[in-house]
Amino acid sequence: MKRNENQLDYILLVTLFCLFIYSLFAVYSGSGQYETHDPYYFVKRQIIWYVIGVAIMVGVALFDFELLERWAAPLYSVGIGLLILVHFFGTFKNGATRWISLGFFELQPSEFMKVFLILYLAVVLKRFANRALSFKNSIPITIKVLLLTIVPFYLILVQPDLGSALVIAAITFSLILASGISYKIVFILVSCFIALIRLLVHLHNNSYDIFSKIIKPHQLERIYGWLSPDEYASSYGYQLKQAILGIGSGQMYGSGFNQGSQVQSGRIPEAHTDFIFSVIGEEFGFIGATILISLYFILLYRIMIIAFSSNNVFGYFICTGVIGLLSFQVFQNISMTIGLMPVTGIALPLLSYGGSALITNMIALGLVFSVNKRSKKYMFSKSEIL
Repeated sequence: MKRNENQLDYILLVTLFCLFIYSLFAVYSGSGQYETHDPYYFVKRQIIWYVIGVAIMVGVALFDFELLERWAAPLYSVGIGLLILVHFFGTFKNGATRWISLGFFELQPSEFMKVFLILYLAVVLKRFANRALSFKNSIPITIKVLLLTIVPFYLILVQPDLGSALVIAAITFSLILASGISYKIVFILVSCFIALIRLLVHLHNNSYDIFSKIIKPHQLERIYGWLSPDEYASSYGYQLKQAILGIGSGQMYGSGFNQGSQVQSGRIPEAHTDFIFSVIGEEFGFIGATILISLYFILLYRIMIIAFSSNNVFGYFICTGVIGLLSFQVFQNISMTIGLMPVTGIALPLLSYGGSALITNMIALGLVFSVNKRSKKYMFSKSEIL
């Protein structure tokens, strides 16, 4: 048995590089609608964020992730403290208070809370790994996991930031699925979620006063725009309608780099951030979109391989949490641009323009590389994952 201190998942590394190239092209084209003195303004800033993110990722990868077990609880507490600070001292922008201004940089604590939650839940669930828990024994651990999740979920939801709150929920659900918790508990949780949706629909139709206290007006408008984009094409469904038109016009090969009429005319707002997939769909077509989705599939597949190859349960849960973090963001972002899901403020990971989200994802991937770097290899084993 030995540790491969020099091992590196080159497939994962090459995939990240390809996503970086995709990001530069898409950000440049998507930001062309904004009149700035420098047409490369957003691209240059994206490169800077990537350089910073890669540096942080390398630093995290070189750090022994096992040492984070003792720091998981303090980091979780720091994340909760920052979310509370946002509530009192946060910067209000675009109808929400999600940032803490540091002068040269606006910190978004909800992004870093995602990584802190992965680490802490990984520590909690590690104690119950390698054994199938009965329904009775699963109840207390499930309650503890849900309590640890509800606190950041609520603090993020009231900012309001429904997208990040849903990512928090997705991380927890993925870790629960990967743990030894009874599947009866999983069934109950899914049933409760479905019952909650049905309750909200009932309140909307029969007790709107109560419903309006739970769902914010702008959130309800997004649901209307999602369910009936044609009916609300000039208001709530404008962004979705224009994105669908752009992606549809791309057809098989796309209209060409920087040639998308929907994107370049500015009819798709936030094309370089939340709706960046519409840039890919319109200008690179079905082929370009398929290549992008394939890159995400390879990314998640390699993380899954690293998770299963890890001999450390803590590392296994870290990788599982990162899979939940990235996969939900990819699914939600792409789905909202083609009308499968309501519009939320979730960026397309590693592609959309932005600092906090990119750095968070790089930290998460740095943890994955750290797990891979310190996985023990056995001379004699029953099977080997290629």
